[in-house]
Amino acid sequence: MLISLGRALKFSFQDIARNIWLSFVTVIILVLALFSVNLLIAVQVISSAAVDTVRDKIDISLYLRTEAAESDILALRGKIAALPNVREVTYISKQQALADFQKKHENNPDVIGALRELDTNPLSPSLAIHPQDPNKYDELINDLNHISDPIIEARNFDDHKLLLQKIDTITSRISEAGFLVSLLFVLITLLFLYNTIRVAIYTHRQEIAIMRLVGASSWFIRAPFLISSVLYTLIGVIITTGLFYLFLSLLQPYLETFFLNYDFNIVSYFRANFVYLLLIEFFGTAIVNILASLVAVRKYSNI
Repeated sequence: MLISLGRALKFSFQDIARNIWLSFVTVIILVLALFSVNLLIAVQVISSAAVDTVRDKIDISLYLRTEAAESDILALRGKIAALPNVREVTYISKQQALADFQKKHENNPDVIGALRELDTNPLSPSLAIHPQDPNKYDELINDLNHISDPIIEARNFDDHKLLLQKIDTITSRISEAGFLVSLLFVLITLLFLYNTIRVAIYTHRQEIAIMRLVGASSWFIRAPFLISSVLYTLIGVIITTGLFYLFLSLLQPYLETFFLNYDFNIVSYFRANFVYLLLIEFFGTAIVNILASLVAVRKYSNI
């Protein structure tokens, strides 16, 4: 058995070396297919993080009367914080609201100049309410509408749910497009590998005929082509892993700008799931390649 395995390995390496350019193109096709799959995973991770970021920023504002006593404001905040779907209630004082407004419009001299003309702070205090579950946004709005307090001057119930629905729709479309691209590359890989094995069998048709005459088993004839498929997969996975981590390292600085003040690192995510993703991609691709090789060998070698 060991001798047969050694000979099958020898024939496989000889076949790869004799058809070096065909082997090179086969590996490139595999790399493109695997890269597209990894890119799809990265897009899904980034999209999910983007949605979570938007959800984390969602809040409902209650604007309070300027003459409201701070004790009354704190009492109202405690009442709202006790609601079941409230994660946090932030009290924004008049002074804090003014400081935030000035920072937001610091590059607009007209607004800053108009603000300086006023003798008093025109802004009112407010409560920023962060929901526990954005999917229950309507329930929280209903609960807040039932809270009646004389210090409440206005309620800002923007439809953030519509924004989340739009983001989810965009994310789904991106995932679908990525899946179709990955499927296309997988199909191209199958067809190319199929034709690669076909050419290899045609090249070794005389050797295969001699093997039959001397009583070689079907698996011994198939083995070199199956081993070549596994070797193509191994080389393709290694190259893809290196290229994709380089790609993620170049992408990460741009993601840090987008996810400002949020701890999100796409490289760390793939590093944490490295073994799982590597095994799934290797065995998945190897199975697909072996199946394609078996079909090609069965059809064109007449075993």
